[in-house]
Amino acid sequence: MNANRTEKDQARVHIRWMIRRDMPDVLRAEHDSFEFPWTEEDFLRCLRQRNCIGMVAEQGERVIGFMIYELFKQKLHILNFAVHPDHRRLGVGGQMVCKLIGKLSGHRRTRITLEIRETNLVAQLFFRAQSFRAVRVLRNFYEDTGEDAFLLQYHLPEDCGEEYVESVNRIAMYEES
Repeated sequence: MNANRTEKDQARVHIRWMIRRDMPDVLRAEHDSFEFPWTEEDFLRCLRQRNCIGMVAEQGERVIGFMIYELFKQKLHILNFAVHPDHRRLGVGGQMVCKLIGKLSGHRRTRITLEIRETNLVAQLFFRAQSFRAVRVLRNFYEDTGEDAFLLQYHLPEDCGEEYVESVNRIAMYEES
């Protein structure tokens, strides 16, 4: 969160599990946020999987942000994340990331990962401000454009062991996972 931002500048949101009736607001945020948005079928296909979770940030009766992530044995992986453009820079995204970080534990899931398009500077800066670090370049990651992605990672502070140090190795940055 920006240190210059006062508490009253932040949007007050309720973060909860995504439900079916949230889909119109989620799709609106998705389409207003991305050049290559997910379709409703993409969301539903993902959310039908046992290890896939959807969360929303709700203000009043309206969903203004969402996050879709996967549960793995040792990590959480963000698949999709957006705040509606009318509600950005109000702390909504930061509150959602904090909620996800709160799901980590020092002895089980210790990190969060996600991929970001190399051209999505706004998202790169946002996640950097949330203490995520780029650990690898994924060449030709996006099928729609052939664009590269950055693999970003957040580690619980107690768990910044060898794996994290190795992953910033210059040679490792150019390998595909």
